[in-house]
Amino acid sequence: MVFHPPSWVPQLPIDPPDSVTIEQFMTDEQFGRRSFAKSRNPYTCGLTGKTYSWPEMVQRVDYLSRALGKRLGWQPAEGTPWDKVIAVFSLNAVDYMTAMYAAHRFSGISTPANAAYSALELQHQLTTSGASAIFTCQALLETTLKATRAVKIPDDKVYIIDVPGAPDAAQREAAKQTSLDQLVAEGSKLPALEPVKWTNGQGARQPAFLCYSSGTSGLPKAVMISHRNVISNVIQISTYESVGRKCAGIDTQVEIGLLPFSHIYGLVVIAHCGSYRGDAIIVLPKFELETFLAAIQTYKIQQLRIVPPIVIRLLRSQDVCSKYDLSTVRFMYTGAAPTGEETINDLRVIYPKWIIGQGYGMTETSTVVCSTSEHDTYDRSSGSLVPGAKAKIIGFDGKEVTTYDTPGELLVQAPSVVLGYLNNEKATNETFVFHDDGRWIRTGDEVIVTLSPKGNEHLVIVDRIKELIKVKGHQVAPAELEAHLLTHPAVSDTAVIQVPDDNAGEVPKAFVVRSPAYTSKPEAEVAREIAKHVEEHKAPYKWLKGGVEFIDIIPKSPSGKILRRLLRDQEKAKARKAGSKL
Repeated sequence: MVFHPPSWVPQLPIDPPDSVTIEQFMTDEQFGRRSFAKSRNPYTCGLTGKTYSWPEMVQRVDYLSRALGKRLGWQPAEGTPWDKVIAVFSLNAVDYMTAMYAAHRFSGISTPANAAYSALELQHQLTTSGASAIFTCQALLETTLKATRAVKIPDDKVYIIDVPGAPDAAQREAAKQTSLDQLVAEGSKLPALEPVKWTNGQGARQPAFLCYSSGTSGLPKAVMISHRNVISNVIQISTYESVGRKCAGIDTQVEIGLLPFSHIYGLVVIAHCGSYRGDAIIVLPKFELETFLAAIQTYKIQQLRIVPPIVIRLLRSQDVCSKYDLSTVRFMYTGAAPTGEETINDLRVIYPKWIIGQGYGMTETSTVVCSTSEHDTYDRSSGSLVPGAKAKIIGFDGKEVTTYDTPGELLVQAPSVVLGYLNNEKATNETFVFHDDGRWIRTGDEVIVTLSPKGNEHLVIVDRIKELIKVKGHQVAPAELEAHLLTHPAVSDTAVIQVPDDNAGEVPKAFVVRSPAYTSKPEAEVAREIAKHVEEHKAPYKWLKGGVEFIDIIPKSPSGKILRRLLRDQEKAKARKAGSKL
């Protein structure tokens, strides 16, 4: 059975174009975007107030591209896309997308890199992507140069994006490199580039971005995302959300630009979709609670697109939050990992006027598959399918699910589903499969389709199939236990994994970061209190029979996704070490 978007979801207004670059789509009003005259400034620095209008940004992309063309010897109609790859390894900045779009002016490829990477991890991305040049920021220059020198990218092809707040020493070192602003000034004196002219279908075949998956096992894989993939998801999201925004009387709005633009969530949902429909994005380079709250108050932010760890921080920091005016917030939207119903209920007690929703997507789907509409919220779900998306659920018996509330693996078909993995045919063939009705992506996530109180089909994301815990044949979702544990005052952060058990096969074990109020109490006492919290509310097979272990930090990706694989590997290493002593 194939599931479709609910009847209230509009059809896509246009067929996503396949003969233009994402840069052309975003900067040319003929493709359905909100006109520049009616758009807010796309990016404003939440620390300094620095901002550019849309016409100013378009001009900066143009001038930057001219300078790069001269320095790198590139022309739009010469060479292949793989000859013209630019990496961006930076914290969020108002000029982040300026740098990303510059490669597209040459029919090239941009590859955003996680700002938390070590030099070795960045080196891997530079090598596998074939990047010829890189934009970084002052705070990341030292790491960048270690990586670029290792892969023989010359220092004069390392450029600086201005990000406020870097230490003085880092700023002095960065002053030795050419800045993006200097390139823009240089390009303003150079002749214009010839425009990119593509044949029909080229935008569907050619990568715009090489985004690297979270890499919970081994080194991250490069995901080839075409121009049309991103264009499609921008149209899908903006069309889907137009209904809720119309109901709320929202034309354009101000939203937070905190999540990393290097991650598919920040890159497509915030940077592209937000600016395409004329919203203002208040850019913050990293999460600091008071800076975040001050930005909401100063810029009167209406929509928060954040991740569950930030939600928990808000709940646990009401002494600080209460000092700031957050009354302009209308819609809080979380993604990258599920937010539990208990957490949502706790948040609603404090902020009863906030609409709270969730979404689901992957790098491999160019982000959003399903999302919450403001007019049809359902706390336990990640919303309904966006227009142009279809879903199947394959049950654990291998057959297609045909009824509601029956779990299985989610398969998705949509114009935003990516081309595949770079130079990894095995992973591509395992993930992207062909049925009689076309190409589908296997998500690896267990879901159910259920009906919301308004009667619309919603998707509930249970957890990663490979991470489900099997206790005497019962399936336990780590995300469910994590959401419940976060409601205990002793738990600041947590992750749950499976550990072997002679009787049950596997049992849950919780790793916990203690909240400050509980750090002075005996560990055994706190652990017992936490375990009891689960026992009082959950079935016996969900109890923490693998124990509770206290750690300083839960390993996570930049988007807030828990890297449980790292904790499982640590457990296996400890077991091997213990075994060697016997």
